[in-house]
Parts: sequence; structure tokens; C-alpha cells
Amino acid sequence: MITHPLLTDAHHALRERIREFAEKEIKPVAAQLDETEEFSIELTAKMGEAGLFGIQVPKELGGHGLDTLSYIIMVEEIARVDSSQAATIAAVNSLAIAPILKYGTPEQIKKYIPPLTDGRMTWAFGLTEENAGSDAMGSQTTAELVDGYWVINGEKRHITNSTSEISGGVIVQAMTGEINGRKKLSAIIVEKGTPGFTRERSFGKLMWRASDTGRLYFDNVKVPASNLLGEVGQGGRIMLNTLDSGRLSVAAIGLGLAQGAFEEAIAHSKKRVQFGQPIHKFQAVSFKMADMDMKIELARNTLYNACWKKDNNMQFAREAAISKLYTSEIAREIADESLQIHGAAGVFKPHPVERFYRDQRLLQIGEGTSEILRMVIARYNGV
Repeated sequence: MITHPLLTDAHHALRERIREFAEKEIKPVAAQLDETEEFSIELTAKMGEAGLFGIQVPKELGGHGLDTLSYIIMVEEIARVDSSQAATIAAVNSLAIAPILKYGTPEQIKKYIPPLTDGRMTWAFGLTEENAGSDAMGSQTTAELVDGYWVINGEKRHITNSTSEISGGVIVQAMTGEINGRKKLSAIIVEKGTPGFTRERSFGKLMWRASDTGRLYFDNVKVPASNLLGEVGQGGRIMLNTLDSGRLSVAAIGLGLAQGAFEEAIAHSKKRVQFGQPIHKFQAVSFKMADMDMKIELARNTLYNACWKKDNNMQFAREAAISKLYTSEIAREIADESLQIHGAAGVFKPHPVERFYRDQRLLQIGEGTSEILRMVIARYNGV
């Protein structure tokens, strides 16, 4: 059992329930969904029925009203089996539900939150463009207010939960003017089916192949002025706040993947016999295991500390950046060492370690690259 001073009996019970669900419902189909690049609406519905969406949403809106640590444990346990499904969950909870709950009007919250809590609908957060990712101010998508409507033009790419049949729409970051020569960014809600709004699924990914990733196109897309999320010019703040929380989710994916790869390495080392004994008895292998265990322990402490700060209304942006950076780095190292321990047995599909090795690679890119996060952390030290 995973132990930690911050974990309560309720947290342990939640972990046990989510792990059982992941082993029963996700693990048997993970390799096939990865191979075919299929986003499973059926599996998403099952995850909704299991309460994996809206875990922090107030009960009166269809959620479970739990804390950040409960949410992170849930993402961690899903990623222990499959990062694609963990990414689907994390994107809905952190990139859709969270900003609408925090910045939405009562009407927007009532309309969009309930269907996002049960797996009936996913939602996207449209930030990345050809020339805008780490440099969010490089966004070239525009929105102009004309006769009570926002008219949006531009393109987004690499957007999670953006093209499937159950994707309800996207929160678009767009330039809505300038102040002293600096772009003024705003966040606007665009529903699927809006004229001029088209979506294209992206295929051929190295990792997270069973998650829904796509390109979004906006050609004179008109939505009511009331679709503005927050205030005009508040888009940058909404984005940064959303990314701070989202980094905890990505950190949880890294932690869960590392845990899964570690457990696979342990199991293999006990049954693989060389020179007359299981390979875990060789110091070279046991030292690898010790290092993996140490890194996971440190990663979990770092992430759970950030969650504790968030739940106690303390500043957590620095800790979120540290935890996301560290877990993404150790996920890479542990997936690599697990593959080394497996040898040739781990490089063929459908072995989970082969998939873990690929899936970890996005963790150093999404929700802030490792390079950007080092810059963020350095600024907190005044450098």
C-alpha cells in the first residue's frame, strides 16, 4: 500500500477503488486502443460512471466535492495503467471544468459543468498554435466584437479532447485587441456545430495514441458576446491559472506512469532467471530498483505537497512547476530503466513497458516544457 502523511483513510479507499477499475476496465483494452489510435467513447462513459470526471465539482452540480489530492490520486492510478485515458480525464477536469468553475458566469456553469461530470461530454482548451505554445503571446487567433457577437478567426493545433463525437467544444484563447502595443488576450467558449468551426483529428502520434488530439479551424466563427469566459483581456490570467493546476495533473500522469513501469520491472526481475537465479538478486539490477523507488518517493512527496498547498489556499505555482518538471524527468528515467531491466522482452508490442517508454515523452513538453519550467522556477529565486 502507498503510504504518505497527507493520505487519509478516504484517500486510501479511493486509490483502491480507482486501481481496481483501471485493472478491470482499462488495462485489458489499453494496448489495442493504442495500436489502433482509437479514442473510446465507451470507455470514457465507463470512466464517467466510475466518477472520474468532476471529482472536485460541488455535489449540487453533479460532482463529488473532493479535494485536489483525491483528484491527483485518481489521475495517478489511471496513468499507472494507461496515460491516454489519464490524459482524457486530466484535460476535462483541469483544462475545462476548472476554468469554467472559476471564471464562468452562473449561466455558463449551469450549462456546461453538469454534462462534463459524467463522461457524456469532453471539452478542449485551445491555446497552442503554429507559432504560439511556450510563447502564448504569439497567438495569432483573433476575436473581434461585432454587433454583440465575437467573430473568431485562426487555428489551433495539438488540442486534447477536441474532435471526438462527444467533444462539446473548446475554450479559445484569442487576441481581442492591444494595450500599449501588447496583445490583449481573452478566453471565449465555442461550441461544436458553430458555423465556420471545423475540427480535424490528428493521427500518427508517438504517445497517448488513444487520446483525442486535433486541429481546430475558425473561419469567421460567430458566438454571442456572452460566451466570453471571465473578462476581456483576462485570457492570459485564465491561461496561467489553468496551467498551474494542469501541471499538477501532468505531474500525476508522470508519477503514475513511473509507478507502473517500476512495478512491471519488479515483476519481471523476479521471474526472469539468468545464471541460475532471478535477476533481481544481481546488485546491478537491485541498485536500479533502489534508485527507481527513491525517485518515485521524492516525486510523490513533491506533488502531494503542492496539492496540500493548493487545498489550503496557499500559493502553489512554484511547487506545481517543480513537481511537473521533476515527475516528467523521473518518468523518463524510470521508463528507460524498466525497459533496460526487461531487455528485449520490453521492446515489443503489446508489452506495457514499450507503451510506457513512448508515453512518457510528452510529459517534458505538455503544460510547459522542461525548459520553460526551469525558467519559471528560476524567476521565483529572482534570477
